[in-house]
Amino acid sequence: MLLFFTLGLLIHFVFFASIFDIYFTSPLVHGMTPQFTPLPPPARRLVLFVADGLRADALYELDENGNSRAPFIRNIIMHEGSWGISHTRVPTESRPGHVALIAGFYEDVSAVAKGWKENPVEFDSLFNESKYTWSWGSPDILPMFAKGASGDHVYTYSYDAKREDFGAQDATKLDTWVFDNVKDFFHHARNNQSLFSKINEEKIVFFLHLLGIDTNGHAHRPSSRDYKHNIKKVDDGVKEIVSMFNHFYGNDGKTTFIFTSDHGMTDWGSHGAGHPSETLTPLVTWGAGIKYPQRVSAQQFDDAFLKEWRLENWKRLDVNQADIAPLMTSLIGVPFPLNSVGILPVDYLNNTDLFKAESMFTNAVQILEQFKVKMTQKKEVTLPFLFTPFKLLSDSKQFNILRKARSYIKHRKFDEVVSLCKELIHLALKGLSYYHTYDRFFLGVNVVIGFVGWISYASLLIIKSHSNLIKGVSKEVKKPSHLLPCSFVAIGILVAFFLLIQACPWTYYVYGLLPLPIWYAVLREFQVIQDLVVSVLTYPLSHFVGYLLAFTLGIEVLVLSFFYRYMLTAGLTAFAAWPFLTRLWTRAKMTSLSWTFFSLLLAVFPLMPVVGRKPDISLVC
Repeated sequence: MLLFFTLGLLIHFVFFASIFDIYFTSPLVHGMTPQFTPLPPPARRLVLFVADGLRADALYELDENGNSRAPFIRNIIMHEGSWGISHTRVPTESRPGHVALIAGFYEDVSAVAKGWKENPVEFDSLFNESKYTWSWGSPDILPMFAKGASGDHVYTYSYDAKREDFGAQDATKLDTWVFDNVKDFFHHARNNQSLFSKINEEKIVFFLHLLGIDTNGHAHRPSSRDYKHNIKKVDDGVKEIVSMFNHFYGNDGKTTFIFTSDHGMTDWGSHGAGHPSETLTPLVTWGAGIKYPQRVSAQQFDDAFLKEWRLENWKRLDVNQADIAPLMTSLIGVPFPLNSVGILPVDYLNNTDLFKAESMFTNAVQILEQFKVKMTQKKEVTLPFLFTPFKLLSDSKQFNILRKARSYIKHRKFDEVVSLCKELIHLALKGLSYYHTYDRFFLGVNVVIGFVGWISYASLLIIKSHSNLIKGVSKEVKKPSHLLPCSFVAIGILVAFFLLIQACPWTYYVYGLLPLPIWYAVLREFQVIQDLVVSVLTYPLSHFVGYLLAFTLGIEVLVLSFFYRYMLTAGLTAFAAWPFLTRLWTRAKMTSLSWTFFSLLLAVFPLMPVVGRKPDISLVC
């Protein structure tokens, strides 16, 4: 029994570990060639403001007096730039949100191995591709991009981690610290020739990470005066920084400003899930290369936000969060981040149609490069006769689309170029997903076969040890045949050789070979299987159908309970009645009554209200 228990633990550990190989492998690839738009960019420098934890509605809506909490940003929307909603993805946390904004890809699921605290695989980013980047803000965010940068051109200025106190009286000081240090930095630059020279270069980025709003949201909730006051403080700070930039650079019109957020926040001050309050974040852009406000008479969206925010006459341009990275790179003319899966939102660009077409073409080639590398990697470790390519994007189709796009550019059919490149991007992204999950079916089948084998073996041992099934079976010991073990050894050798010639990782050997000894053990109990089949065939049909219906009903109740909690009450009520439907009631009345009483008591709990943010001591008791 101890051996059986130990074996069970080991097998379950392997099955648990398989989850990480099947679902939690990094989608990132390396070895791509950098791609950048071959035309002069509209901006020399870019300023990125990220207001951590800022909800879209909190910024855009008007207060009870009809005034904006962020009058400067509101004025930008109406008179200077373009705006919209940036749609984030789960998990709505600071690290993956900033990675999407600055590197252009969403959460690397292999980060689970790092406790979701950092990206385990090195990645490219806007900061890495820039000539210089200066950043101010939280010590939790800034080092992540400096660490992954090649060379020594990403500079970080962080406050002490002790300042990040969610219970602090005035979390706006976190944002004030950032604004003050940026001002001091530029004041110091006037007296430092080396620094002055650097910040007058082109292709440079200034990043201001503003954590105060998120901190106040956690401590006081987004509906609080503190959260809303912090938005006003950020708006004032952004206004001062923009004025300082314009003055420092002599209003040269070569600065682009991006204001957004990494994620939103629920009404009770949390984030991480996929509620709209967490996934809808603001995006406001203005300056060099950005379209001026576009007045419209009507807009079609699935929500009623425009009317609520009184912005129905200013064109709203929604994007996915990762799309902001290619937007920023095209504005300052640096290569697109190598791992970016963002699609350039050309509607934000105020430039020639040729520039938009060339930028979109570059975006398509950059994503196609990832697809090619991913395909090559998978092809190299798969036997030629077993390799199944992604049929929707063959080599010939890639060539034809790129050739046609180049032809359209030559003939100045720029709208057709944009549409064609978007089609290529969507196909390349599908192909990336296809090759990333290429081995998922093979691994899943192996794990399922092993798991079914283990369930079968455990069931056979229980039947053999704790039932009368084999009573009357001949106890004659048959001489064991060598055919069965030899067959499984031969299969094991074939599986191992198959994995070896494909250069599979060692974990694949575990998943591929583990089912063999399990099923060998199952087939050794052939006599028990035979007796079980005979018993089932001789079992009364009415009883068999009855048990099958009861089993099916129980499974359905469990499934429905995920959507309707009260279904658990129905199931527990059925449990309460069970002793009275069997002979147990006549044998142990007190036990039966106790069982019924506690089952009914437990059945009450799914009918109670869900414990929320507000304390309910009586409910907890």
